[in-house]
Amino acid sequence: MAEPDEKTKIAVNGDADGEGLTSDENCKIDVEIIGEEREKWGRKVEFFLACVGYAVGLGNVWRFPYLCFKNGGGAFLIPYLCMLLICGMPLFFMELSLGQFVSLGPVTSWAAICPISKGVGFAMLVVSFLCCVYYNVIIAWCLYYLFESFAKDVPWKTCDNWWNTATNCTSNLTDTALKEYSSPSKEFYENYVLRITPDIDTFGVMRWQLVVCLILAWVLVYFCLWKGIKSSGKVVYFTATFPYLVLVILLIRGLTLPGAMKGLSFYLKPNFSKLGDAIVWVDAATQIFYSLGIGFGSLIAMGSYNKFHNNCFRDAMTVSVINCSTSVFAGLVIFSVLGFMAEVLGKEVSEVATSGPGLAFVVYPEGIAQMPISPFWSICFFFMLLTLGLDTQFAMFEAVTTGLGDEYVRLLRNRKELFTAFLCFCCFLLGLPIVSQSGAFIMNLYVWQAGGVSLVFLAFFEVIVVAWGYGADRFALDIETMTGNKVWPWWPIAWKYITPAVITGIFIFSLVQWQGVSYDDYQYPPWAEFVGWVMALSSMLWIPGVAIYKMSRAKGTFMERWRSLTRPDQEQMSIIELREGIPKRPDVVSL
Repeated sequence: MAEPDEKTKIAVNGDADGEGLTSDENCKIDVEIIGEEREKWGRKVEFFLACVGYAVGLGNVWRFPYLCFKNGGGAFLIPYLCMLLICGMPLFFMELSLGQFVSLGPVTSWAAICPISKGVGFAMLVVSFLCCVYYNVIIAWCLYYLFESFAKDVPWKTCDNWWNTATNCTSNLTDTALKEYSSPSKEFYENYVLRITPDIDTFGVMRWQLVVCLILAWVLVYFCLWKGIKSSGKVVYFTATFPYLVLVILLIRGLTLPGAMKGLSFYLKPNFSKLGDAIVWVDAATQIFYSLGIGFGSLIAMGSYNKFHNNCFRDAMTVSVINCSTSVFAGLVIFSVLGFMAEVLGKEVSEVATSGPGLAFVVYPEGIAQMPISPFWSICFFFMLLTLGLDTQFAMFEAVTTGLGDEYVRLLRNRKELFTAFLCFCCFLLGLPIVSQSGAFIMNLYVWQAGGVSLVFLAFFEVIVVAWGYGADRFALDIETMTGNKVWPWWPIAWKYITPAVITGIFIFSLVQWQGVSYDDYQYPPWAEFVGWVMALSSMLWIPGVAIYKMSRAKGTFMERWRSLTRPDQEQMSIIELREGIPKRPDVVSL
């Protein structure tokens, strides 16, 4: 094979049944010279902003502040930073480096370093696909609230609307005459926006307004991603930076409100006695895990478009720190307004603090409704949520398109726009039940099961494959080849021992503490629980399933098959060496 020039791309078509044996006649990995090198980020800043936008998402705003308040305030930063160092940063660094080294999507990257682990890549795509389905519904909700905010006053300010209940809705929540009451913002969310049914068994009808918003959300995603990173790389200049401008504006406004300091005190006042509770450390590890977006394949996909000698270590450390700093900063914004709410309503901050969609669509809007010029603050807040959600959605969806595009390169070559449109349409169809009247229950099922315990299961196998399948020391040498800097001994140690141990702890704790899926006080029926576990297993089963399939297709004794499938694919490694002009290294058996 002639050595390619600088405009030559070596693409690997891994859509067949290659077993990682370059001498095996059944190896179907097809190496082609197709004329153009792999697409790269236009500028380094585009990759950096894409990573920041992906890592900094809705969870930074609606989950971290509440966890911090609940688990010891400022003292929670101790386990949070510990888990960042021993779990978050090692996995974040590992995924970015893997994508950059192999320069292929999630599926083909895992097949290249350890063919038997190809199922890890498919599992990543399934998790990302399922999360894309429900995540864009949240974006549709943000769009709906944004449109409703363009009015003389926000519609959830008073109780004199047709959707309010005459018996227990009150905008004066200090009125103790009502034993059971609901705020106008809660009734707007449940009775008008969602028109929620009593349970998941009662499907109801489609909310056509939300269907329109969902269509608009997918149109936004499509036209930001239809050209791949050429289009998304330009969009992130706005979507990754605008939330910070809004956060600063909302913080300044929040600090001028009465009761703001009371809210910040509740948020940050350290309670070191909480550090003795195991749940605090588990919450810290879980938040780090999900906040950084580990296990979705997005980091591998984004890293694959980097130049080979990019300093991925510096990128990983910087983005991780920015993500965690943003979480703390967002907490200041949220709790300054919650303190104001507590002051106005005559309550304790602990009584108004919450997390998740309830914070974004009920509690915080209620605080906004108390402010002068409330439509302006509402527009700022929901536009910020919209941009935060879009960045994360872009990265998860890009993981799916890149993963399948690299895996089935012959089929999907030159069909990027059509394939992206097809995936958007499929996700839209799957998202339609979530905009029905029982959609809140279906959404909650997705949140619990699409990327819950299955994501932890997936992350355990990915770190085991890199550390013990491919070899942590060999991977460190690959990173050194790319960056030109020696890898600190800490990272191989973390990949081999510490990070897998933490993930195992999270996984066991999640199973032991499992009490079924619930929505507020409503416990899901058995059939819904079953659907949830089918959703979770739809990603997890790819890992053992592909491994068994490959073992059955390989030739030789059991140990010969095992050894061949747990070594890096030598043909793919040769392509990397040829493409980047690095010296060939001897094969090392790690397992």
